[in-house]
Amino acid sequence: MYITADQITATNKANLATTLALANKTFAGFEKLVELNMAAAKALMTESLEHAKSVLSAKDLQQAVALQTSLVTPLAEKSVSYGRHVYGIAVETGAEYTKAAEVKAAETQKALNQVVESVAKNAPAGTEAAVAVLKSAVASSQTAIDSAQNSSKQALAMAESNMAVVTEQALNAAATVGKKA
Repeated sequence: MYITADQITATNKANLATTLALANKTFAGFEKLVELNMAAAKALMTESLEHAKSVLSAKDLQQAVALQTSLVTPLAEKSVSYGRHVYGIAVETGAEYTKAAEVKAAETQKALNQVVESVAKNAPAGTEAAVAVLKSAVASSQTAIDSAQNSSKQALAMAESNMAVVTEQALNAAATVGKKA
C-alpha cells in the first residue's frame, strides 16, 4: 500500500478544513461569553444603582439592613444562572471538539484497519501467526479507545449531575439566609 501525493494533499485539506471549523466554533463560543459578560455587567450596574438608591432612601437602619439582606437570594440565583450559561457555552464548544476528535479517531482506525488488511493479504506464507497478533493488537487498541471514550462520557455526566446538586444546595442555602433576614 503506497501513499500518493494526492492522498497527502487531500488529507492536509481535510485537516485544514477541520481546523478552520474548530477555530470558528471557538470564536463563536468566545463571542457568546463576551455577550454574556457584557449583559451581566450592564444588568449588575443597573441593579446596583437601583439598589443603592433604595438603601439611601431607607427611613431607618433596620430598613436599610432588610434591603441589603433581601439581595442574598436574587444575587445567588443570578450567580447560578450566570454559571449555568458559562458552563453551557463551554460544554457546547467542547462538544464540537469531542465530535471532531471522534471523527478523526474513526478515520484513523479505518485507515489502520485497511493497512492491516493490506499487510495480511500481502504477507508471506508462514506469517499468519504474526498477522493474527497484529490484528488482535489493533482490535485491543480500539476496544481500549472505546472504553476510554465511554469512561470520559460517564465522568462528564457525573460531573454535570454533581454540579446540578451543588447548585441546588447553594440556591436553597441562599433562600434560607434570605428568609431569616
